[in-house]
Amino acid sequence: MDFIDWTVMLGTLTAIVAYGVWKTRSVTSVKSYLMGDKDLPWWTIGLSVMATQASAITFLSTPGQAYQSGMDFAQFYIGLPIAMVILCIFVLPIYYRLNIYTAYEYLEGRFDLRTRTLTAILFLIQRGLAAGITIYAPAIILSSILGWPLNNTIFFIGLIVIFYTVFGGTKAVSVTQKQQMIVILTGMFIAAMVVIFKLPPDISFNDALSIAGKSGKLDVISFDFDPSSRYNFWSGILGGTFLFLSYFGTDQSQVQRYLSGKSLSESRLGLLFNGIFKVPMQFLVLFVGILVFVFFQFQQPPIHFNDANLQRFEGTVYEDSLAQLQTQYDLLFEERRSEMQEMLMGIREENPNTIETSKEQLNVLMQREEMLRGQVDSLILHQAPEAQVEDRDYVFITFIMNYLPHGLIGLLLAVIFSAAMSSTSSELNALATTTVIDIYRRSVVKNKSDHHYLNASKGFTLLWGALALFFATTASLFENLIQAVNIIGSLFYGPILGIFAVAFAMKSIGGRAVFLAAGLGEAVVILLFILDKQEVINLEYLWLNPIGCLAVMLFAWLLQPLVGKKVVA
Repeated sequence: MDFIDWTVMLGTLTAIVAYGVWKTRSVTSVKSYLMGDKDLPWWTIGLSVMATQASAITFLSTPGQAYQSGMDFAQFYIGLPIAMVILCIFVLPIYYRLNIYTAYEYLEGRFDLRTRTLTAILFLIQRGLAAGITIYAPAIILSSILGWPLNNTIFFIGLIVIFYTVFGGTKAVSVTQKQQMIVILTGMFIAAMVVIFKLPPDISFNDALSIAGKSGKLDVISFDFDPSSRYNFWSGILGGTFLFLSYFGTDQSQVQRYLSGKSLSESRLGLLFNGIFKVPMQFLVLFVGILVFVFFQFQQPPIHFNDANLQRFEGTVYEDSLAQLQTQYDLLFEERRSEMQEMLMGIREENPNTIETSKEQLNVLMQREEMLRGQVDSLILHQAPEAQVEDRDYVFITFIMNYLPHGLIGLLLAVIFSAAMSSTSSELNALATTTVIDIYRRSVVKNKSDHHYLNASKGFTLLWGALALFFATTASLFENLIQAVNIIGSLFYGPILGIFAVAFAMKSIGGRAVFLAAGLGEAVVILLFILDKQEVINLEYLWLNPIGCLAVMLFAWLLQPLVGKKVVA
């Protein structure tokens, strides 16, 4: 990075933060701090909802996911528009009619206090863990750029986000997210254009699409019904719909965004806007990863994308071993690039025999490349057993830092930091809101002044920020950040959604039955997850969402005759 990059990045971020601070200078009540002034139009709600979900992880990890696996991750979002329509029709009117702070307030009126408290606690656990990961993601960037130890970088970026969130509250989150999403969408579109521009002169955009297609990177939809397959049409339409119903309908970090709207109609339009435009945005981010894959077919990528791991070898007994692997890798890349040119010639000449022969040879060469990368990983672990060798999350940042022109480097970093600011501040604010409204004010310290609860909200924001920093130090244990967030969510979202599904649809079920059912449903989800990790069963995480939801509903129905009294709807 040079002076221009620092100027662009810091100037963009400073302008956004300063705007948020200025707009929230008069926030003096707990309602304004936690809920804003309920004056947001639909387009701000829609962009705010998108920005809350589109964390820095989206723009660091998703391109790496596409680089390795192609577009199949897009199937994760198939159920999103369906979930938005269901929420707009059935859930939003109830929340607006009750004029609530949090989604969990509704559960006390429908069931009882302990069900409300249990659901709030489940949310706090999963969202607190996820907040740590969203802090960890941008820390990767600063660690790579500045050469700082990763944990030091985590604390550096985390403290900045915590300060911003404590000062502004939910209103600052909402008023800045519109600007952040504009920066994000603009930056990613420019990134796509730059990758295309950086392709060799004889490689057109159509050539790039052909290469990606023949490499299997543009295969979006798979209709194979296979619970062991992580992403397919059925896991997206079933598991994804349940996940998004729970995330947007019961997760306070999202509920808080659209409950700040001017009216029910504005909030509905905001959610529908998210349902329509989130999928194309995700396609754009994935497509950037695909273009980076094509770029690295002609420009040699590093043998390992996390340069910090390679620097560990300097001056050690393993340095010569790495150099030998690098020499083999260099020769292999030249062979692979030549074969890719052969396949491209076959595509242009529409010669299926040449194409098929080249594809087979490229598969052999890529397998050899993976073996070399695996040997490097083993070497890294011999040198430093504590090192994390999974490097997918470093693919896009490597391209940004090494191949983008100055100025655009700063802009893309501003994109990622803008996403980190928006999502992390939303999460910490939602965690503080749930803690204060559903637990602290309701059950621990009652009947205090508004000023007391305002200070408590800021204090709990600090506390959750500190916990998020702790969780961030363990985020690197996951194979891929974008999947880590969704896996954590899937451990809790199903049972939480099940509680709300019983509340909305099963009017004869009472609080005692649903409380016990929630505990049993969560136990089923955790048990299935453990069995999958121990390879006793083969069940991908998206299926935990419908299983958890349906388990709670089934247990509640079975338990009601045994432990509950007749409930009058």
